[in-house]
Amino acid sequence: MNRSGDFAEFIRVLKEKSDIVDVVGSYVKLERRGYNYWACCPFHHEKTPSFSVNAADRFYHCFGCGVSGDVIGFIKAYENVDFLQAVQILAARAGLEVPAFDDRAAEETAEKKKKRDRLSLLMRTAARFYLNNLYSGKAQPHVDYIAKRGLKPSVVKKFGLGASLDYYGLPSHLLAQGFTPEECVESGACVRTEEGRLIDAEGERLIIPIINHMDEVVAFGGRILKPSDRAKYKNTRETALFNKSRNLFNINLVKKEKRAAGLPFLIMVEGYMDAISLYQAGFRNVVASMGTSLTKDQARLCKRYTDTVYISYDGDFAGQKANLRGLEILGDEGLKVRVVPLPDGLDPDDVIKTQGEEGYRNCLDAAMPLIDFRILAQQRKYDLTNPYEKREFVKEALAITREAESATEREELLRRISALTEISQSALLRDLENAPAEKAQPAPAAPSPRENDADGDKKAARFVLAACLLSKPYAADCDVASYHFSDEEHRFIASYIAEGRKEGRVRPSGLFDLMKADGELSEILNLDYGENLDGAAAEKYFADCLAALERKSLAACIAAERQRYERAASAEEKRDILKRIDEYTKKLKKQIGGRV
Repeated sequence: MNRSGDFAEFIRVLKEKSDIVDVVGSYVKLERRGYNYWACCPFHHEKTPSFSVNAADRFYHCFGCGVSGDVIGFIKAYENVDFLQAVQILAARAGLEVPAFDDRAAEETAEKKKKRDRLSLLMRTAARFYLNNLYSGKAQPHVDYIAKRGLKPSVVKKFGLGASLDYYGLPSHLLAQGFTPEECVESGACVRTEEGRLIDAEGERLIIPIINHMDEVVAFGGRILKPSDRAKYKNTRETALFNKSRNLFNINLVKKEKRAAGLPFLIMVEGYMDAISLYQAGFRNVVASMGTSLTKDQARLCKRYTDTVYISYDGDFAGQKANLRGLEILGDEGLKVRVVPLPDGLDPDDVIKTQGEEGYRNCLDAAMPLIDFRILAQQRKYDLTNPYEKREFVKEALAITREAESATEREELLRRISALTEISQSALLRDLENAPAEKAQPAPAAPSPRENDADGDKKAARFVLAACLLSKPYAADCDVASYHFSDEEHRFIASYIAEGRKEGRVRPSGLFDLMKADGELSEILNLDYGENLDGAAAEKYFADCLAALERKSLAACIAAERQRYERAASAEEKRDILKRIDEYTKKLKKQIGGRV
């Protein structure tokens, strides 16, 4: 067998050994109901479980957001990794060694993996080097700074803090360990001077390792210790290992916390030291955005662990419009956003130092929805004792209030604005209602009868394919491949079902290797919800759908024969075609009770 065959066989064995219920259950809490297992979907926010794991057919499907896949697809989506990385995670779990999958691709993949593994090893080696420096007796400024921040030895060890003593110790150590100068630069751990000399990219700084959700050291944050005009904090540049917009500091420990005790919410701070300080104070559910504007990837990363995020940025955060707009990304991904108001000029670490754990918890208790905080942000911008500034505040606060999702929320916001400005709620409400209405969007045109027919045909096709794909008893004798399907994906699924029946069993999970999991496959799997595909009513509807597909097939045959008739060259050929058209027409009349 060639390498491609070896790899295909390995994937088959890997899926056999990776029980999807065990794998998914190690990430989310599953509850058995009937033949399937259920949970709240880890890929979108929901309160009622609609995420189903089919143990017999080895696939998962969410009836809420439509995501589907097999055990490899789940690891890809949940761990945010590519196919090969997902295979490696499952192989390690199952105690299997991953083979190469074909000569050319094997060489490319092996080379990429080898390079990435080397860079990962280099960063781990660098982290150990920095750690040893901290305890070498030569890092007094670093030790003093840690003491000044009040960090306990156990917390320093937990986060792997280290010390860069100079600019040349790290590159010398890495070269001595067998790493090449090119690897030192590609990892981001080192840079070259204008003269071409290799130096530590975080020279003379306190080192904070940045560890991803896979427990890999992917970058470093460095805190300068001497007075300087250089940036106080500096991150490793983006590399093959590190993409700042896809990482959150402390996500590795948050992942462990979720598995151990669950997470009611995440606290998001800006910097490493804020995160470390809160962690030490007992707030283990904390991550840091590392000073960057929030991205969709970071929002999705949060969503894996919770449905609620508390934003706890610095006390002057309210005046930062750009950051406020950035928080809407979290809401767009289905997360509930609460903003923690801190005293002006203080960051979370300052609050912990001056007011302790209880003081910070009081700040958390005062957290407010994003729309409320936006009004607070406007309040802090204006002097409300000045009539002109008060009017400007009211104008902007009402603009925010218009975005409220409910009348109740609007009323609460108007009450708050009224209390701040001493303007009556009735006057504020009139201004709100009298504002120029947004231009209404034209209503979508009603579908034509032909489009409605097409929708009906598609629904019938989906139901028939779902019943056959999921091996419902009443669909056992259905020759699904003999029916006319206008949709290409439907034709492919019908062919897959027919081939599977020849081999003795149809496995829905096999389709995830052959076609995209969204689109029509998701729509078909959506029908396996509640009793949609079970019972006498489903069996009757299946028969109706088959009749509809039969009528469509006969109509397609008649149309095809009429085209042949137009091209026919002889009278004998035309007679044969007319005979077939007559046969199809009689069958069609019988199907629809003579109403043609």
